[in-house]
Amino acid sequence: MKVKLIKFKDDVQFPQRKHYNDAGADIYNPELIIIKPLETVKIPLGFGLELPDNMMGCVYPRSSLAAKGLVSHIPPIDSGYRGEIHAIMANLSNEDITLCSNERIAQLIITPVYICDFIEKLGEERNEGAFGSTGMK
Repeated sequence: MKVKLIKFKDDVQFPQRKHYNDAGADIYNPELIIIKPLETVKIPLGFGLELPDNMMGCVYPRSSLAAKGLVSHIPPIDSGYRGEIHAIMANLSNEDITLCSNERIAQLIITPVYICDFIEKLGEERNEGAFGSTGMK
């Protein structure tokens, strides 16, 4: 599958995989940022995506940074969204965390989703009975 990238900044570093079969593509920090303990920051990444319908993206934490207390929130990037993507990073440690310019800070993962209709009734009603409650012995 190919996903079109949208450039919002001239000097953007697009996501890229270190290995061809990595689940996530590395996302890079655009500028020096210091995140204080228990602080959450929204980092504009300089790019957007054109995802096909029934697909979504999420910015996941990198395990090496998560082990130090820096995690990424993972709200979904909807297929219809065409704006700039941000990494929402939270410092859960007791120390400042410095992110250098062009440092890998998170990973972008694209996954399929089921688009469903929510209804009140669906076919035959079921109850909580089990172990022979349908009359079969």
